Amino acid sequence: MKKIITTQNAPAPIGPYNQAVLSGNTLYASGQIALNPKTGELVLDSIEAETKQVMENIKAVLTAADMTFENIVKTSIFISDMHNFTKINAVYGTYFNEKTAPARETVEVANLPKFVNVEISIIAIKE
Repeated sequence: MKKIITTQNAPAPIGPYNQAVLSGNTLYASGQIALNPKTGELVLDSIEAETKQVMENIKAVLTAADMTFENIVKTSIFISDMHNFTKINAVYGTYFNEKTAPARETVEVANLPKFVNVEISIIAIKE
């Protein structure tokens, strides 16, 4: 059985999808970009600020599902410029314990929604 997870503390979907779906113990969260859920504005002051907003949006979805970053088993990071990898990775790394960090791939893409620089999706498991 699947349960739709929603929160006002993360950006509302802008299409026919949900913020996350919980199926059994597994949470599948849609990709998050740096939309501030309170203002609806993109946070693009720096790649670090943009990544932090993405991670805070993920945190809000996890919280709505009664989970934390420790529950994440897989992340997918999409970036528009691989030259930003080190800065994105530095912010991303502050949200995880390196010894229990999830599996991950990072892929450079031609474009992302609203032409942002980074989008991250996650899969988490509640044990």
